[in-house]
Amino acid sequence: MQPKLPVRIYIPLLLTLSSGLPAGFLFAGESNTLSAQQVIDRIKAHTGGSWKKGTVDTFKAGDPKTPVTGIVTTFADTFDVLERAAASGKNLIITHEPTFYNHLDETKQLKSDPVFQAKLAFIQEHHMVVWRFHDHWHSPAMARDGIMQGMVTSLGWEKFQDPDNQALFTFPDTDLAAFASSIKARLNIRDMRVIGDPAQKVQHVFFLPGAAGADRQIKALELPNVDILVVGESREWETVEYARDAVSQHKPKGLIILGHVVSEESGMVYCAEWLKTFVTEVPIEFMAAGEPFQ
Repeated sequence: MQPKLPVRIYIPLLLTLSSGLPAGFLFAGESNTLSAQQVIDRIKAHTGGSWKKGTVDTFKAGDPKTPVTGIVTTFADTFDVLERAAASGKNLIITHEPTFYNHLDETKQLKSDPVFQAKLAFIQEHHMVVWRFHDHWHSPAMARDGIMQGMVTSLGWEKFQDPDNQALFTFPDTDLAAFASSIKARLNIRDMRVIGDPAQKVQHVFFLPGAAGADRQIKALELPNVDILVVGESREWETVEYARDAVSQHKPKGLIILGHVVSEESGMVYCAEWLKTFVTEVPIEFMAAGEPFQ
């Protein structure tokens, strides 16, 4: 019978054999945890430029020290998105828009509200962490606005984009009806609104996703080389009425309103892909909030 090897020899043998194991393999008792704060620190390092003071890009719920089991990017962390994220085992939610129904996520006025209470309780019960990624995903410090990048890809507009102005596009001649229909089909929009003559020529288009505000929207429509303005949303008594008056005056202008969600959601699809280039320890998935209107 061969004598047993001394215990001191087993350890180097084990280490030698383990050298061929896949990256990330853990032995019993070892841990490889990535906290929510560490993920956000990586995001900050990859956005370029200095981090703005007074930004809304902050933690909205949960403990930043929580170990991350998976990441979900989304336009809005609706209750439905939170439920799907929890069911998939992911607990860090990176949302583009607010969690608690106002730009700054102020909750003082919601303390006794049952909808707010249920949402916060769900986040807490499932050990979730919510962080907003808005200002710096739009940041000019980045090579390209992240939302715009994702939307242009989704629309298939890359080759029509002005190299000096990412919001300006030049298309082969078409008419407003055909152009609007192509957007509706490409983004699978249920509720899209259009102002203008269906037969109007469309060549030069200005695109402002989200809610850029009346000042920027009207200034875009004022540009002599812009035929159509495409936006996410607009107050109906501001840019909408400006566009309606322009059309009544027989000016070659038009307005297409996509809806805020669909005008930016593809930007958070791109966010998930971007995150995968420098966060590799946990699964990352985009989850659609979808159009809110029937």
